Amino acid sequence: MGDLFPFIEGGVTAAKGFKAAGEHLGIRKNRSKRDVALIVSDAPCSAACCYTRNLVQGAPIAVTRAHVADGHARAIICNSGNANTCNANGVEIAEGMCALVEKYTGVPAGDVVVASTGVIGQPMSLEPFEKGMKKLAAGLDENGGHHAAKAIMTTDTVAKEVAVEFTIGGKLCHLGGISKGSGMIHPNMATMLCFITTDVAIAPACLQAALSDVVKDTFDMLSIDGDTSTNDMVTVLANGLAGNEEITADGANFATFKAALYQVCAKLCRIMAKDGEGATKLLTCTVTGAKDKPTAKLVAKGVICSTLLKAAVFGADANWGRVLCAIGYSGADVDVSKIDVQFISPAGVVSVCTGGSGVPFSEEDAKKVLSEDEIDVSVQLNAGNAQAVAWGCDLTYDYVKINGDYRT
Repeated sequence: MGDLFPFIEGGVTAAKGFKAAGEHLGIRKNRSKRDVALIVSDAPCSAACCYTRNLVQGAPIAVTRAHVADGHARAIICNSGNANTCNANGVEIAEGMCALVEKYTGVPAGDVVVASTGVIGQPMSLEPFEKGMKKLAAGLDENGGHHAAKAIMTTDTVAKEVAVEFTIGGKLCHLGGISKGSGMIHPNMATMLCFITTDVAIAPACLQAALSDVVKDTFDMLSIDGDTSTNDMVTVLANGLAGNEEITADGANFATFKAALYQVCAKLCRIMAKDGEGATKLLTCTVTGAKDKPTAKLVAKGVICSTLLKAAVFGADANWGRVLCAIGYSGADVDVSKIDVQFISPAGVVSVCTGGSGVPFSEEDAKKVLSEDEIDVSVQLNAGNAQAVAWGCDLTYDYVKINGDYRT
């Protein structure tokens, strides 16, 4: 599960031929916050998306589905501050945003991915976009990824950007992305907004296959609070400017691309989990020794979704029984008498359970381990070779404060 490729700077503009911008157009009241992001490729792209499974979905998702139905897109526009969900004119607004991208960049509206994030059910107008799109498009820059990352933030406290470089067919390739997500996140794809770009040449069907598989092991394994949002999607654009022979089928090149995509998505998951609303700690559950992958996933998600365990981690309380409890109701078919559990952090390792039973440990040492800001709950099922990782965070007083006055 280690990293295979070097991380590089640049985020969503690390790949050749991509420019981005982020400006304040007036969607958000705070003038100091950028609220619209634009990402554009110099060349046509293969496109792939995965979407939220919430039955209530924002208008941008319906519009994006239609625009990428042919497997291609070339630009992404996203606003923060208003989710454009449950609005009578939502589709009209989303289509209007795409039309303005065409007007000021030349990219056909039908090749634009559109997304929105923020409060649900709030009236929305095209006016800020009509007034500010010229400025936004003029700001497109090959170093503009950070501004775009800032523009899609809502309750996020840090911009989320990751990129890697790797080689396919002797050609140096790049893949990078930005994401937003601090709350309303639960493993039910796609549990936030994430925009990924790459200069790899890959056919749309292969790109979608890679994304769909990677999502299952990354964004589907991320939970902050058990709520699945209405607007969330992951989008990948691949413009082929790296010059590699197009990936059109499974094989070594496809495997390399998929590994790079996994590395970026997994890193973004860690960043989002650590920046969960009110969070003070990143909580990871690493499950090994499962009889099969589905079992490993059920156990990992069950553990990081446990409200009681999240609260215990916040208080640095080694209440390991909550781990076993979560495994027991996760729906996974496991032999409890074989389970071993350790708490791991930069401060050390504390074994708390062996063979399904508690073992003596130092509460003082456990407190030190759980007082770090990154905690791994290691679960060994001792029943096979399958493994899985899930990411979450602790549950704090601030989570309630943030969501008690989210609209104000």
